[in-house]
Amino acid sequence: MSILSRDDILSLVTGDPPLVENYLDLEMQLQTNGFDISLRSISRLTSCGRLAQDNKERMISTQQKLEFAPDGTIHLDAGSYSITYNEIVHLPKDVTALGLPRSSLLRCGACIHTAVWDAGYHGRSESLLVVHNALGLDLEKDARVLQLVFSRLTGSSPGYAGAYQSENIT
Repeated sequence: MSILSRDDILSLVTGDPPLVENYLDLEMQLQTNGFDISLRSISRLTSCGRLAQDNKERMISTQQKLEFAPDGTIHLDAGSYSITYNEIVHLPKDVTALGLPRSSLLRCGACIHTAVWDAGYHGRSESLLVVHNALGLDLEKDARVLQLVFSRLTGSSPGYAGAYQSENIT
C-alpha cells in the first residue's frame, strides 16, 4: 500500500468519476499528502444506538440537525456530534482512504473520529465530532475539518457494497 501524492490525487480528482467532487476550493483543499474536506452540517445524537453480531439488529442513533447562525457559525458545547461533509467521494476499487482531523481542530480541543473509507465507496460521509474543550468550540460552515489520506491497494478488491454506499447524496 502506498500513500497517494498531491499529483496522484489531482489526477484522480480531475478524472471521471472524480475522486472528490463538490469541493469548495481545489487549490486550498488539495494538500501534499491528502485532501481537506469541509463541514456541511452538524447534528446532535438523540437516541441510543445498537450494534449486534448481525447488521439486521443494528440501530443507528437518531439525529437532530443543528442550525448555523445567520453569520454561518455555530457554538458547540462539549459533547458528541455527527457531522456531514460537503464533498462527495468516489473511491476507485483500488484506492482506500483514512480520515484524520486537521491539527487546528485538535489544538482547539476537539477531534473527529472516522472509520475507513473502503475501496469502491462513494457518498457524502458522516463522522463523529467530539468537543473535549469544556468551553466548547465555535465552527464556521464550510470550515475544513478533516484531511483524507488516500492509499492504493496492493491487490484487487471487489469494492464496498455496504449500507452506506451513496449516502447523503440526494
